[in-house]
Amino acid sequence: IILRRGVIMYKVGQIVKMRKGHPCGGDLWRIIRVGMDFRIKCIKCGRSVLLPRQRFERKVKEIVHEPEDNTGGN
Repeated sequence: IILRRGVIMYKVGQIVKMRKGHPCGGDLWRIIRVGMDFRIKCIKCGRSVLLPRQRFERKVKEIVHEPEDNTGGN
């Protein structure tokens, strides 16, 4: 599933950096669900958080890593 915010596309598996750090000290999160709400999981401690789309889009600072596409090949 790919969703748009202007020209920014969010996909399951992307790693994003948020504007504010998590209390565990991590600021990198993996997107594990997209839709009206986004579920993200802290890379450092494994905690998952559900955020409304509007709040998620405001808090994202940058996309750090794109997921690998496993649809090609044999």
